[in-house]
Amino acid sequence: MFSQKTRKLWAIALAVFLICTVFTAVLPVFGDENAESADTAEEELSADGAETEDTAEDAEELSESELAAAFLKEAGDFDPNAENAEEYAAHAEVYIESYSENVENTDEFTATLGKALTAKRNSVKVYSSILSLLPPIIAIALALITKEVYSSLFIGILSGALLYSNFNFTGTIDHAFANGFVASVADSYNIGILFFLVILGAIVVLMNRAGGSAAFGRWATKHIKSKVGAQCATIFLGILIFVDDYFNCLTVGSVMRPVTDKFNVSRAKLAYLIDATAAPVCIIAPISSWAAAVSGFVAGETDNGFQLFIEAIPYNFYAILTVTMMFTMALMRFEFGPMAKHEKNAENGDLFSSEDAEMFRSVEEADENKKGIIWDLIAPVAVLIVLCIMGLLYSGGFFTSSSEQYHNFITASADASVGLVIGAFGGLIFAVAYFMCRRVLSFKECMEAVPEGFKAMVPAIMILCCAWTLKTMTDSLGAKVFIAEFVRNYAQSAIQFLPAIVFLIAVGLSFATGTSWGTFGILIPIVLAIFGGSIDQSISIISISACMAGAVCGDHCSPISDTTIMASAGSQSNHLNHVTTQLPYALTCAAISFVCYIIAGFVQNWMIMLPLSILIMIGCCFVLKKTVGKKA
Repeated sequence: MFSQKTRKLWAIALAVFLICTVFTAVLPVFGDENAESADTAEEELSADGAETEDTAEDAEELSESELAAAFLKEAGDFDPNAENAEEYAAHAEVYIESYSENVENTDEFTATLGKALTAKRNSVKVYSSILSLLPPIIAIALALITKEVYSSLFIGILSGALLYSNFNFTGTIDHAFANGFVASVADSYNIGILFFLVILGAIVVLMNRAGGSAAFGRWATKHIKSKVGAQCATIFLGILIFVDDYFNCLTVGSVMRPVTDKFNVSRAKLAYLIDATAAPVCIIAPISSWAAAVSGFVAGETDNGFQLFIEAIPYNFYAILTVTMMFTMALMRFEFGPMAKHEKNAENGDLFSSEDAEMFRSVEEADENKKGIIWDLIAPVAVLIVLCIMGLLYSGGFFTSSSEQYHNFITASADASVGLVIGAFGGLIFAVAYFMCRRVLSFKECMEAVPEGFKAMVPAIMILCCAWTLKTMTDSLGAKVFIAEFVRNYAQSAIQFLPAIVFLIAVGLSFATGTSWGTFGILIPIVLAIFGGSIDQSISIISISACMAGAVCGDHCSPISDTTIMASAGSQSNHLNHVTTQLPYALTCAAISFVCYIIAGFVQNWMIMLPLSILIMIGCCFVLKKTVGKKA
């Protein structure tokens, strides 16, 4: 251990670091006027040249999609033997990639898209066809049947590469590895999420070794008196951390594991509670990364994307009913489906109900540090939450005076991969300094926790990398365009049933691709196009909300969804156990939501539909308890 003098130096260094951090964040707030005055002369001198340059760049950026559209409109049908075949294919690629920007409910758009798809199918035969959904279907089906997730995902990836390359051997290898694994993992956003996982894993190991988790568990047993209380506390904490779903999954799991373990709540049930308070809560929270994302997706379609998000909240039946179901089942003390078996095993002392339980126990069963106090968990987590929120705001331009989001807390478009890494890294530095100053861990012991945290996150990292690659395969086959065209051509024919139809399609697309944000990006512009970009009609708001609800539902059910994977990591639960136990609950909410969207298509009044949907959910829970429920 370090001497008292060294510890004081560490404490001073930490104080200086925190003061510098605060000043770095605050000074721009007070120095804007001076900075702007100082920069005025320089800006005026270079204004003409910069303006010309920016205008040229903007024009070039805007014209790429427009140029492709103009070329395809004037060109005839695609001929692979024509001299301009290569140029035609390049324009077709650009036009398809900008589908969301170009989509219109017109015959001209249909004809132009048809030309682009014909050109694309010259190189990828199954592009934007029913077969484009085959890779995720294969991967998910094999995972559920074999209970082996890694090989199932790899086979799904391989099938996607085979279809993309038209069963060419070298093309398959190149697409699966160079364009698949390497490109997906090398993506800057994905790398940020992996770093966040590793750093958070290190912080969790630090808290465990310092005795913070055990101390919190002892405190919880004195203040939380029952299994119901442990579950409700987990739900409340999940709702409170509504800023970002990734952060929610890992933080809630780290904090509540000691509590739920004390009351024999199975890890599968903990994973469900975490997952069900992540995306479903974020999608109805106005101040979250999800609100900014949805607002951004409709920015070019309607004047006020944030207003659209707010108006859609009361119609987001899946999210609201998921929270209602969690509370109702916890208070009624019953489970059904595979979850009932896991909860019964937990009562008998087996929290994991899986063969790999030892792997999870090895991370947590370090010798308990008797010096640990409750603040050894609360302090690092509280600092982590504050720094992650600041990181998200920083990445969204909240502190940048030249940004459109400057000092705009609501619409700051946070980059979760950057913001969470910044916050987590600051949290790790604080945790190391804090535990050293408390003399519960030495510097060497703190550094040993970093690789241990990485090891704890290896299963989640492997599944995430495979899931991202599978999504790349699915995207390269045009699955999103196939689903989008189905909605545009067929769903609008029955306008009163449109919310229910959109909900089902969003569930399917999100389930197959494992991404709710990707589903928003492709379906919301199409739904708005059906209504001519107007949100004046109630049915258009309900349809947009159905799109968001369906995307979250599919993401919630999908074994290849990143939030589902992170919920497993946060709870230290077997991933397939989490998927199979959660699925009946999620499908129950989905079925009730579907019925509510059918009714809402005719009623179109949230003041009637919201209470009605909650009453239906509670009534359904009573029926389930009487018929198939087992006491938890």
